[in-house]
Amino acid sequence: MSDTAIRVENLSKKYVLSHQQTGGSGSYNSLRDKITDGTKSLGKKLLKPSDHKTSKPTREEFWALKDVSFEIKQGDRVGIIGRNGAGKSTLLKILSRIVEPTNGKISIKGRIASLLEVGTGFHPELTGRENVFLNGAILGMSKEEIKRKFDEIVAFAEVEKFLDTPVKRYSSGMYVRLAFAVAAHLEPEILIVDEVLAVGDSNFQKKCLGKMEDVSAKEGRTVLFVSHNMATIKQLCNTAIFLEKGSLKTQGSIQNVMDSYEKSIFLSNKLLAPGVLYENFLTPKNDVFWISKIEMLDENEKSKFLVSTWDYVNFRIHYVAKNKVYQGSGVFSVTTLDNTKLLLCSTMPDKNVSMEIYEGQHYFDCIFKKWPLTAGQYILQAALAIPMKEWLCQTDEPIPLTTESKDVFNSGMPPENSRYLIAAPYEIVTKVVNND
Repeated sequence: MSDTAIRVENLSKKYVLSHQQTGGSGSYNSLRDKITDGTKSLGKKLLKPSDHKTSKPTREEFWALKDVSFEIKQGDRVGIIGRNGAGKSTLLKILSRIVEPTNGKISIKGRIASLLEVGTGFHPELTGRENVFLNGAILGMSKEEIKRKFDEIVAFAEVEKFLDTPVKRYSSGMYVRLAFAVAAHLEPEILIVDEVLAVGDSNFQKKCLGKMEDVSAKEGRTVLFVSHNMATIKQLCNTAIFLEKGSLKTQGSIQNVMDSYEKSIFLSNKLLAPGVLYENFLTPKNDVFWISKIEMLDENEKSKFLVSTWDYVNFRIHYVAKNKVYQGSGVFSVTTLDNTKLLLCSTMPDKNVSMEIYEGQHYFDCIFKKWPLTAGQYILQAALAIPMKEWLCQTDEPIPLTTESKDVFNSGMPPENSRYLIAAPYEIVTKVVNND
């Protein structure tokens, strides 16, 4: 009997994008512009109906996945990695039978439980209790089977007090806790988890990772896990798949796939704009907080194109908040390629100082008067948090930064041998700016 849980052959998914033609190339129209243009267009039709030609929207084909083939063995813990737009979420949606592929063949052995985004599979008007039974029924379980697991699910999710409350009143963290508990405890043969666990607090994330290890190692079930956190992927998974621009780049052992991924990050290490290391202005569907941009500035707050050891550098982290948080914190960290943490900066250095996170678009600064790292390649991360309680949001992909060589000790020797060494005393200044 074959031990293959999932077989994917030449899988492709095409979307057709429509682009409305406008007067100016690359221009954006406001509602007022739309109304004005519509009025002008109507006037032209009334005055010269025979001469006017209606512009048609252009159509463009976009392949989210193209000819992807792989096999996953029963009991494997598979990390799926790649940069934004690589096709990871599309692949998971196709495997979960939420989206139909354009081409290709998929063979799946067993039931699948998916946790792809906050609220997946939950009806907002139903209570937590009712949604547990609804999800179990969707997975094909009998009422008696669900009843046997019910107390275990509730205890794991830690939502006993809110079981009979409609889930539309749940916080995002409560939503994720209950959704993961249902998906992991109702005994699917294949468990698919996207990056939604980033919403929960760190203790719950650890509990989820432990449960996924138990599901795979002890119970022999298959786990597919998408994350931008390479340390978590390394901890949980025994194999990995690396997607790049809709194509399968590498599949195999964790270390080989990680090496391939890290090389691709730095091969494409180009500033998005002068001084801009990261940018994400797309509004996430369910997120209340997100990091929108990271800039690198000099002492005059001008865009900085590169950083060398002992340079002054200001990392300005822009964020968007839909809710206000009175005791929050902005966090900025630097790691090596293998996720060894080198620097951690926070706007809340002790328990007596907190950062108020206001609604709207704001930023905080992390200023190094002397950049302390020697020549090498590093990964930056930024986040908002409620200290000791919950991560509110984190950057959704690794942000590469190369530190340039500088002979800081005037020794005449090349600095390569001291890679990752903190080379100088330094001072970190964190400053919060609200745009109100």
